[in-house]
Amino acid sequence: MSQSPPVPAPPVPGSGRAPAEVEVRPLTAADLPDLERMEAELFGPAAWSTQSLADEIVGPGRTYVGAAVGDGRLVGYAGLWFDGYDAQVMTVGTDSAYQGRGIARRMLTVLLDHARTVGADAVLLEVRVDNDPAMHLYDTLGFVRLGRRRAYYQPGDVDAWTMRLDLRAPAPATTPG
Repeated sequence: MSQSPPVPAPPVPGSGRAPAEVEVRPLTAADLPDLERMEAELFGPAAWSTQSLADEIVGPGRTYVGAAVGDGRLVGYAGLWFDGYDAQVMTVGTDSAYQGRGIARRMLTVLLDHARTVGADAVLLEVRVDNDPAMHLYDTLGFVRLGRRRAYYQPGDVDAWTMRLDLRAPAPATTPG
């Protein structure tokens, strides 16, 4: 998997500092403390355990990338599973201080390129029906809704859209954001 060029990160609110660079790179076990922090912040009671995260990033057919700022701190992560035919987006998360800056798009683009490289015909995912920013991202990347899964996300019984991207079709033109 090739690394993407760095993307400017947002300045830290109130810091007055220039944005740091963000690099998308493969995740390692050394990233687990940052993964655990973001997972708890972003997903609360539904967060994966540290052991689940550790198992996922090295699991068969799994490809996980992270977005790291200049000091090496992880500010985003995303994962893909390829079963030999289709790929499945396992998770996407961006530190709340860095959301809305194109980091999730950059990570997903790297994973979609990887899925094409390994020969996946399509990429599937589930997304909360109430996650408008994620829905917008997936729509602009060309994913289409297949159906609704009732009470998919626990706790809370929140529904999910199942979405699919046909990798055999031409990629849509995308806009930053």
